Amino acid sequence: MSSRQDRQRSSPQRSRIATLAARLMAEDGISDLGLAKRKAARNLGLPEGTAMPEDSEVEVELRTYQRLFQDREQQARSQHLLRTAARLMATMQCFNPYLTGSVLDGTAGRFAEIDIQLFPDSAKEVEIFLLNERIDYRHSQPRTDRAEVVLTILSDDVVANLVVYPRDQERVSVRKRDGRIRDRARLAAVKELLAAGCAADR
Repeated sequence: MSSRQDRQRSSPQRSRIATLAARLMAEDGISDLGLAKRKAARNLGLPEGTAMPEDSEVEVELRTYQRLFQDREQQARSQHLLRTAARLMATMQCFNPYLTGSVLDGTAGRFAEIDIQLFPDSAKEVEIFLLNERIDYRHSQPRTDRAEVVLTILSDDVVANLVVYPRDQERVSVRKRDGRIRDRARLAAVKELLAAGCAADR
């Protein structure tokens, strides 16, 4: 059987996995797409080695689920996360902050965390800054080999991850697991998103 026929035959199955993975992300707070897909496949009783949907397919299903079942809650949570992210970014302007992840792309749900990329001269500068500002933090496991350290803080009942990269990596695009470039935004763009969200609520 050709690879095209394989894809056609598995597409309904892939769709079922994507739909359930999206629900798990929205309802159970799973943030890792790969984990959500594997758990969805297990819950559906599918064998190991089952063809999985692309990350982009799950993201489409997640947006659909949020729009249908969590619309008001998701919009309010997204705005709250954006406000908190903007405040943190303003505080850390000297470290060249960029917002990334679900808070930026609009899929942040009830369990979402803020991801902010920082590009200081040294990671130690960020830790000293947090200590001087009396901001408690903990070290978390970096999700990419390029990151020097991840400093996780709690701000306004929101978990924020400060992902610290070497200064010379600022112009290098970070890619998602499936090869797509991870979007990121400076503070001015985040403020525009906030303003657009406030206007939509009126």
